[in-house]
Amino acid sequence: MSQTSDANGTQGAATGQEGTPPALNILTQYIKDLSFESPNAPAILRSQARGPAINIGVNVGANQIEGSQNEFDVRLTLNAKAGEGAEMLFAVELEYGGVFRLANFPQEHLLPLLFIECPRLLFPFARQVVADVTRNGGFPPLMIDPIDFAKLFQQRMAEERARQQVQTA
Repeated sequence: MSQTSDANGTQGAATGQEGTPPALNILTQYIKDLSFESPNAPAILRSQARGPAINIGVNVGANQIEGSQNEFDVRLTLNAKAGEGAEMLFAVELEYGGVFRLANFPQEHLLPLLFIECPRLLFPFARQVVADVTRNGGFPPLMIDPIDFAKLFQQRMAEERARQQVQTA
């Protein structure tokens, strides 16, 4: 059995049975945390003369499910703020998760699957939650543009390599 370590340092096992095709299954999806606030409502709802500045943050985390060799909890965190200070329209934070079963993948494929493919599968559902909550908050639905999870993963891996180089120096 081979070991893998995700970006959070979690150890996991990879199965490698010869002749069995690789399989990626979504076992469940869930909202771990959801927060919406509109600190200046209702006054701000009437005074929208122009479009606000919108800032969006994205983070992905993955951990092996305790007691399982091939099940992983992948969480996609989306933070969005429209406006600033006294002009703050809303702030929404969503932590959306999924439990995935990854069977018969080579060890070197696990991290890209967990940090690129799994969040790519979760994103449309998380995007819909954000759109619904902003619409229900009295604003036009916030439709987050598609996210390049491969680029985010590459940036994260580059940051990890730089951090390791600094620690060894």
